[in-house]
Amino acid sequence: MRYFHKLKQQFHCPVINVEKLWTLVSEEAKTSCPKGKAVVIDCVKNGYFKVLGGGELPDQPLVVKAKVFSKDAEKKIKAVGGACVLVA
Repeated sequence: MRYFHKLKQQFHCPVINVEKLWTLVSEEAKTSCPKGKAVVIDCVKNGYFKVLGGGELPDQPLVVKAKVFSKDAEKKIKAVGGACVLVA
């Protein structure tokens, strides 16, 4: 199927898997956060718009901000006590 005058910036959507989310957190945030508190990860600020469900998460709750979440990613984040926040 042909797509005339395709503007690629409309389809730009870098992805990240759930297992790679902890690489976006600084070392001081990992160590200074108490066991029961949640770490906030802003994927859009780091250049990722979509979170996919590949891999496993540690048992620490986290709040993930992104534009799009897959069903598996949302299920895995909520299973460890975290939250998914949609950002425009």
